[in-house]
Amino acid sequence: MVIMGIKTKAVVAIVIILVLLGSLWLQGGLENHWKSCLNGFSQENEPVITMLNDTDSERDIKNIPLRECPGQDFQISRLLSHLLSAPMPPSDVLLPPYLSSWDELIKFMDALGPMVGLISQEIEGKTSIIRDLAREDAERQKVGLRDEEKGQKEEGDHPHAQMHRGSYGNSKLIQDKLGPQTGNSDPIRTEEKDVDIQEWDYPDFSESYLSVRSMIRVELSQGLVNFEEQTNSGCRTLLRLHRALLWLQLFLKKLGEKPVDGGKLRSPSDLCREAYHQTLAHHHSWLVRRAAELAFMAMPDRRFFFKLVCVQNQDEAATVLNRVVKAIGEVYQRTQVALEENDMLNLP
Repeated sequence: MVIMGIKTKAVVAIVIILVLLGSLWLQGGLENHWKSCLNGFSQENEPVITMLNDTDSERDIKNIPLRECPGQDFQISRLLSHLLSAPMPPSDVLLPPYLSSWDELIKFMDALGPMVGLISQEIEGKTSIIRDLAREDAERQKVGLRDEEKGQKEEGDHPHAQMHRGSYGNSKLIQDKLGPQTGNSDPIRTEEKDVDIQEWDYPDFSESYLSVRSMIRVELSQGLVNFEEQTNSGCRTLLRLHRALLWLQLFLKKLGEKPVDGGKLRSPSDLCREAYHQTLAHHHSWLVRRAAELAFMAMPDRRFFFKLVCVQNQDEAATVLNRVVKAIGEVYQRTQVALEENDMLNLP
């Protein structure tokens, strides 16, 4: 009878949420409802995410290998790898690994069932916007480079004078960020491995959309960011992803926490709902908040999450999720500072 009750709740949740989401779509799409309902709310009040296990040393955490989980699309090891590749010295975030991190997080949400999958479709649309902007800008730079080389050839310049610029300038941007490099310079060190700057060469991303700060700088200079009306600028789209990332970070943190004073572990559904109310709910209308809560009702139990992140128990889950939460925190904080410096935390 208990199992049937859970299934019945899930079916009811599915029917109601589809009706609600469908009505929102008919009214102009979910995006029109992603406005703050609390005018006094500030992102300065967002929760601060800390480490899960204060007793684990940094060395112990970094040396624990993450397993590959056969038979599933989401791989937490890939998620962590992308997250660790995203920070760029001194305080920037590379967009290609940032978006690749979202690809894995979307798979994570898709694995939680069709209702949460509806939310992931909205997020996937956001990542596509930034990728399309980057690809279009890269194509424009390719055309400009060919025209430049053609003009120089016609003027009698050596035909190879302007070759080997990297992926349309993004290697130069990285070099500028890192400062002068000599033949004896050590490679850049990340948390887990040494990285040569050539690994940061992404053909589908122009210099303008290589990093968070380069995108902000270029879109501001070109007047693409509107502080009064909704647009599909990369900066506004990034802000939506940024807010959702905090929600997922807090949810993963709560999943990794151990019960207090020998109490029972709370259900993932309750934890996800709580994380949502502490983060994304501040930016959503009443209808969207109700629809999200119904989606969380159909979320699987904790044993499913153990399998999803390739662990056997809560202790293992705490260690693995701790690393992911910490990596997300680094990316989130860098993005938060970049947006805040340019007064972009409340773009419409």
